[in-house]
Amino acid sequence: MTAVQAVRPDDGAAFVSLQGITKAYGPIQALGGVDLELRLGEVHCLAGENGAGKSTLIKVLTGAIRRDAGEYTVGGTPIGNPTPAEARAAGIGVVYQELSLLPDLSVEENLLMGRLPAHRGITRPRELRRQARQMLARVDLRELDPSTPVSALSPAVSQLVEIAKVLGQDPRVLIFDEPTTALSENETSALLTRIRQLRDAGHTIMYVSHHLEEMFAIGDRVTVLRDGKFVKSAPMGEFDHDSLIGTMVGRKIESLYPAGKRTIGEPRLVVRGLRRSGVDGTIDFTVRSGEILGIAGLLGSGRSELLQAVFGGDPITAGEVRVDGKKVRPGSPRQAVQAGLGLLTEDRKTLGLLLELSIRANTSIANLPQLARFFMVNRGRENGIVDKYLGNLRLRAASWEQPASSLSGGNQQKVLLARWLATEAKVLFFDEPTKGVDVGAKSEIYQVIGDLAAEGLGVVIVSSYLPEVLGLADRVLVMREGLIAGELSAADATEQEVLHLASPGATPISRVGALPTPEPDGKPTGGHDATE
Repeated sequence: MTAVQAVRPDDGAAFVSLQGITKAYGPIQALGGVDLELRLGEVHCLAGENGAGKSTLIKVLTGAIRRDAGEYTVGGTPIGNPTPAEARAAGIGVVYQELSLLPDLSVEENLLMGRLPAHRGITRPRELRRQARQMLARVDLRELDPSTPVSALSPAVSQLVEIAKVLGQDPRVLIFDEPTTALSENETSALLTRIRQLRDAGHTIMYVSHHLEEMFAIGDRVTVLRDGKFVKSAPMGEFDHDSLIGTMVGRKIESLYPAGKRTIGEPRLVVRGLRRSGVDGTIDFTVRSGEILGIAGLLGSGRSELLQAVFGGDPITAGEVRVDGKKVRPGSPRQAVQAGLGLLTEDRKTLGLLLELSIRANTSIANLPQLARFFMVNRGRENGIVDKYLGNLRLRAASWEQPASSLSGGNQQKVLLARWLATEAKVLFFDEPTKGVDVGAKSEIYQVIGDLAAEGLGVVIVSSYLPEVLGLADRVLVMREGLIAGELSAADATEQEVLHLASPGATPISRVGALPTPEPDGKPTGGHDATE
């Protein structure tokens, strides 16, 4: 492969150029004539819904797959269909959403994997430590001990170690693929600052994220893909939030969060005196029919653990859970499901879906006792349930028999939702419901959540994205150190108030405002008009 010529950051020329890139997987056209230009010293965002072709384009850039047609040049030099090693040699580095670090090895071993300094086959620890410290200094991790196991690092530090590893290959182009998925708001802000520094040092940054506010915070230009095709490339300043969404999805989304009145009725879920192991205190809360309860808090505040404990997945040492007045036996997810609870977990790929099973099997699996007789599943009834619930959710799939792993993040979430709807759940827990989901699918999921509450279900939302919590919920519980630090009316709450309550040392408050409550005759009133 021909050596790449240097391109000055200020000459305006494209350092990386893709022209007319096409890639098909059998009858499926993943990319169709896509153009992309990346310039040194800029952050170029890549936007599009799930299935738009972003991941395929990244794989073409990094040499992970071979394109079918089109031209690929780096520094003005054609590089053909490069292997991953050839792409790295040409200056292309990538930080994937799923980190490549090995958790049982040390930071220094991960940083220099494949090129450990050695003499006569024996690793030189002092030289390994020196080189690792130099690499860590490039991402402001000078205080991190290189001998620390990666398993002991926080998600934010692990992300920076991954960046240091990629920078150690001296790339001119850095591709970030959903880098903030596991990060808190403060950690995300720090990472974006670091990316700006890399841009100012002359690197080309390609940034891929479902969080549009991150694109507007750091993006210089943006290229939009839709259904595998190039739509538009323009300076970021030519877009606002609504126009970018419209360009991505090909239609105007009037309001991201569902509007309309919902009727708040009698309690559906009542939790009293709940105490989790290792937490010094108890938790009480209620979720009413037709109500959406938001749970906010910083990373590690115990939000997800609370849902797991109520659902029976984590042990509790005291307290009780009631659904429609009936007590649920603690520590038993089976009992929780039978009582009418459903949980859409944060990690849908590990704890939610059985990825190699079909869409049909994943949808019906929680309902098998009702579908089986003499250990044989009634396929007719099963198909009827799958058609009913997935059809209503407008799942995009060629067949219910294709594996769940083949679906986009938004459609995988719809499969999990259909699973719990099929059990005729009374209360649904959503843990990070739109994690890794594009904006078009987010709008659909938000609408479904609003419709479920309008039908009388109780809904609980846990999310790290505060606009999502405040946009969907009627009330917000703020957690800190495993306990509830305060309660707010979502209609009146601000992100600053939520963050204040979530921060260590904050004074607990309860300000629920004019929440809808049942009238004396039992007919409920009001509802949260949740519009963006």
